[in-house]
Amino acid sequence: MNVENIRKRVHEDQRPFVIRLSDGRKFPIPHQDFIALGKHVVLVIDQDGYGVSLDPLHIVSLDDVRVKDGKR
Repeated sequence: MNVENIRKRVHEDQRPFVIRLSDGRKFPIPHQDFIALGKHVVLVIDQDGYGVSLDPLHIVSLDDVRVKDGKR
């Protein structure tokens, strides 16, 4: 996936979303503070403050978080 598409999603639509990778892993992005974007890398920070570096080539989708009964 193009990093600019991710950047656009983070800055223009601030709703929570999930990054899905080609190997099936999922990374929730509850707020834009949990993601950092470089030219060729995406860094996702989890709730405990640990970071995971992702290659944008392996990102297959950015999915909205569905709200059910007022909860995420």
